[in-house]
Amino acid sequence: MLRSGLTIYFLRHGETDWNAVQRYQGQTDIPLNEKGRGQAARNGQVLSKFLGERTHSIDFVSSPLVRASETMRIARREMGLDPQVFRTDARLQEQNYGHWEGQLWGDLPTTDPAGFAAREKDKWNWQPVKGESYAMLSDRISGWLSEVSADCVVTSHGAVSRVLRGLVVKIDVRELAELSVPQDKVMIVRQGAIDWL
Repeated sequence: MLRSGLTIYFLRHGETDWNAVQRYQGQTDIPLNEKGRGQAARNGQVLSKFLGERTHSIDFVSSPLVRASETMRIARREMGLDPQVFRTDARLQEQNYGHWEGQLWGDLPTTDPAGFAAREKDKWNWQPVKGESYAMLSDRISGWLSEVSADCVVTSHGAVSRVLRGLVVKIDVRELAELSVPQDKVMIVRQGAIDWL
């Protein structure tokens, strides 16, 4: 649960070449493409206008994966801040998709029909081989969330965005996997409420 009065400004990393073709990334370390760098810059500009002088008094933390940390560096540059000054937290890494990492979403019904069918039946609890379920990811993010003690800007990933919303606004777990995960918007997370910039 997010402590009352605190706000998280959440940026999903910008687009990568794997995002563009719907290839599962998970914890595979794929860099941003040019479109993704533009999305990161846009989000930094929006945050700069929205936060104003508050940018100097809040925390900045990123997933250590390169697509998220590069998004943070670009956003901070656009906010007039030192691009290198932020923390990373491994708990903010993307869901581990195990044996699905590197595979195209559209190929999965053929390459892993049993896994694809099992996921469709229970998206919350299904776990790829050597990977994580949404339920496991939610436990990981819950641990991080319980330690948030100040307003912060976070750069992380799509599945993290989904479980964070589930934890903060109590969305039914059957709906979480279908939530939109835009790369060109800032998600404002407060206790019981989600807004977008």
